[in-house]
Amino acid sequence: MLARRKPVLPALTINPAIAEGPSPTSEGASEANLVDLQKKLAELELDEQQKKRLEAFLTQKAKVGELKDDDFERISELGAGNGGVVTKVQHRPSGLIMARKLIHLEIKPAIRNQIIRELQVLHECNSPYIVGFYGAFYSDGEISICMEHMDGGSLDQVLKEAKRIPEEILGKVSIAVLRGLAYLREKHQIMHRDVKPSNILVNSRGEIKLCDFGVSGQLIDSMANSFVGTRSYMSPERLQGTHYSVQSDIWSMGLSLVELSIGRYPIPPPDAKELEAIFGRPVVDGVEGEPHSISPRPRPPGRPISGHGTDSRPAMAIFELLDYIVNEPPPKLPSGVFTQDFQEFVNKCLIKNPAERADLKMLMGPWLGGLPHVEVKAGP
Repeated sequence: MLARRKPVLPALTINPAIAEGPSPTSEGASEANLVDLQKKLAELELDEQQKKRLEAFLTQKAKVGELKDDDFERISELGAGNGGVVTKVQHRPSGLIMARKLIHLEIKPAIRNQIIRELQVLHECNSPYIVGFYGAFYSDGEISICMEHMDGGSLDQVLKEAKRIPEEILGKVSIAVLRGLAYLREKHQIMHRDVKPSNILVNSRGEIKLCDFGVSGQLIDSMANSFVGTRSYMSPERLQGTHYSVQSDIWSMGLSLVELSIGRYPIPPPDAKELEAIFGRPVVDGVEGEPHSISPRPRPPGRPISGHGTDSRPAMAIFELLDYIVNEPPPKLPSGVFTQDFQEFVNKCLIKNPAERADLKMLMGPWLGGLPHVEVKAGP
């Protein structure tokens, strides 16, 4: 049954950044490289626009050469997380604007060199749904990872401005995330391991891409103590230390979709009063007229609602949160606000048993197939 009322939200608008360096040309890339590039792109089932954009990025990248610390001019800070700070920079020799992630690690040279080697796999990750990679290097106690600059920022930043993101746009987000995960798995045998709103980036062309996936096991090990926020999005099986697969990424995507839909991290779930504050009207769940269901046991203190400010209780301690993820029912979308297909899509992502949880192929079903074509509009 379709929801009788959809969230009343403005279209999601992402303002384009100022012109970013020289326009792409074919100069500087050898004919052999272009032939190899075209062969790889032909295997990806891209539309013409996607193919042209990837070719343009890779042609620009061919001009960059070896990356050195002295070649960068800092423009502004973009964000911080996972033990690193991300800045917007200009690469002086090429004129390109990049996002540079700086990770401070006190490690032995052998470990450092291994991390840099492992990160080179990112050069082969070329997809419309994966943030482009320019290179990585070490300088003055920091590992630098240089990436394509996405001028719309991350979805957690977008959420702070939009308060909630409409279901139709989350359909586009879901398609991009699923295709990105499928590309990593099928072409590179890589799991993402860190799907969350801050690792889903957008730009003013309406593209949605994944970043910060776990290609370097040594880097993950070296940064283990920095991943407190990441654990909030981990699947129950991963938190319990058991074997996990790409199904764990599906859980993380489902949790992210609930957060983006209601405007705040969804554990513990909002009660009827909180939902009314979020959506501006009473919200029912299950049987018509029945108030939103509450967790079977008394809820531990929850986080304040992002952007609504009606919950003054202290934030949940991390050990309480992780215990809740493992032992309590998974979050779900409230009825009467979202379509039944979207609710079922999210429910399939958030099944606690990974063997019963939907896989990548299963999720490309009715909800995504039935969505109207929606663009992420660029600002004037």
